Amino acid sequence: MEQLAAFGIGSAVIVWVSRGSLRHWRSHGFFRFVAWELILLLFVLDAAVWFRDPLAPNQLVSWPLLVLCVAPLALGIRELRRSGKPAAERPGDPSLLAFEKTTALVTTGIYAHIRHPLYSSLLILTWGIFFKAPSLFDFNVAVVASLALLATALADEAECLEFFGPPYREYMERTKRFIPLVF
Repeated sequence: MEQLAAFGIGSAVIVWVSRGSLRHWRSHGFFRFVAWELILLLFVLDAAVWFRDPLAPNQLVSWPLLVLCVAPLALGIRELRRSGKPAAERPGDPSLLAFEKTTALVTTGIYAHIRHPLYSSLLILTWGIFFKAPSLFDFNVAVVASLALLATALADEAECLEFFGPPYREYMERTKRFIPLVF
């Protein structure tokens, strides 16, 4: 019952934050909403075992991933604020969150290596949570969450191509999506 209540409260927060995107089911925000819900589900299902058996092999994989996921998030948000020239309103997409309303293409800092550090962070978080209590069900949820994050990135790239035009296409050609030099 506590898990259900936690999921309900967490979902209410995610729905509120995503409310602008939920009306635009092809937007990156809609796919991100799906990913956030699945990550929340993993967290709620596995929260009871987070600190159980801390030296188990799965925990030794999980903790570094959970710590690592903070780096691309922090570096990405910092660079968006520093170089993105955020505006209160950005033409073309009312569903963007405040930090996403950049008016300048960001290609410096972590963005010089990957296009989606915030989604990379969520991917790392997803698998860090999965390794807390690996199961077939959790594996399937983590895979679907990862696919939702890939769909988020693809939709975001389409939106950025529309907004920034050819400079974004050139940027895509010289950077990877989630992992520097790999993918």
